[in-house]
Amino acid sequence: MAIEVKVPTLGESVTEATIGEWLKKPGDQVKLDEPIASLETDKVAVEVPAPVAGVMGEYKVEVGATVEVGAVIATIEDSTAAGETTQIAARDEPQPADQKAPASDEIDHTTTLSPAVRRAVLEHGVDPTQIKGTGKDGRLTKEDVLAAAKAKQAVPAASASGPAPAPEAETAKASGERREERVKMTRMRQTIARRLKGAQEEAALLTTFNDCDMTAVIEAREAYKDLFAKKHGIKLGFMSFFAKAACLALKDVPAANAQIQGDEIVYHDYVDISIAVSAPNGLVVPVVRNADKMSFAEIEQAIANYGQKAKDGTLTMEDMRGGTFTISNGGVFGSLMSTPIINPPQSAVLGLHRIEDRPVALNGEVVIRPMMYLALSYDHRLIDGREAVTTLRIIKEAIEDPMRMLIDL
Repeated sequence: MAIEVKVPTLGESVTEATIGEWLKKPGDQVKLDEPIASLETDKVAVEVPAPVAGVMGEYKVEVGATVEVGAVIATIEDSTAAGETTQIAARDEPQPADQKAPASDEIDHTTTLSPAVRRAVLEHGVDPTQIKGTGKDGRLTKEDVLAAAKAKQAVPAASASGPAPAPEAETAKASGERREERVKMTRMRQTIARRLKGAQEEAALLTTFNDCDMTAVIEAREAYKDLFAKKHGIKLGFMSFFAKAACLALKDVPAANAQIQGDEIVYHDYVDISIAVSAPNGLVVPVVRNADKMSFAEIEQAIANYGQKAKDGTLTMEDMRGGTFTISNGGVFGSLMSTPIINPPQSAVLGLHRIEDRPVALNGEVVIRPMMYLALSYDHRLIDGREAVTTLRIIKEAIEDPMRMLIDL
């Protein structure tokens, strides 16, 4: 009997999605709850699990189609039909005596792939069944696929019929042919574009800058990183220092942690920090909730968990819901200075940049210090210049003298 596969509930206020990728082909065996399709919403990729075990039936919609919650997108022949099909096949086709079914863990490793891993497999043309997974329970990671692709390229292609033909790209280059490629924007990319443009059009955006001496934080990190990792099982990074410094500043300047809703200003007595993370489909901002009540280790662990989920393509709508303030670190990509755009309906965003040695005046002498430019973009409708400058100054002072975070200065 054919069972309908429907679009699951996607999250609060999300009513539709786009078919991003089919993970199973008609005729493939599927297990209960095994992902059979990937949906793209405005914020995340959502996998559609199989409602029953059986054989994948027909697609009701194509890749790229927009579907609403509850819509039928495919069918699956239930396990009874699948069993009858298997028995008939066994009678019609003799099985080799030495052939055996793969172990269940082998099946899991090759069929249960995250969206990021599947994209890497398709992009590099590698066989996932030939790659040993290093992830949890032996599952493949994106790094496993990239390593296999690199190893594959290192082995010269050999052919009994002669040398392999030149790749198409090289042929085009040699002939001087110019090409263009048109790729439809993903739903997430469209949403990112719409939200950022909307922020520019609605908010009165302004950015204030300051520079920050990173000496104290670098020295503290170097002195305690080994003990920190041994006790908490996580590396001590820079982001936890800036998160704690931001919490300190937002406590003193509530407007920077507030939002405009209609003709009202909503102030928050908590700090939920959105941390900008680069994901395969674009920039996402999962939320570290109640950061003002968290320890350095808890903040670092939360950020590490979100980073891994972003890489694996497993972030959920709940992970990115809300947020009262954003921190974006362009320094990891080498940015010297930028004017970040706020994440609506938030009113402020802190931009971090690369650390570089620069000459600065200290006690009447020119010395070399590891310096970072800080940028605070804010909605001038709510936050005055004095409040914005004060917020950034408190963050700067806390980073340059971390003891302030300990004694709440």
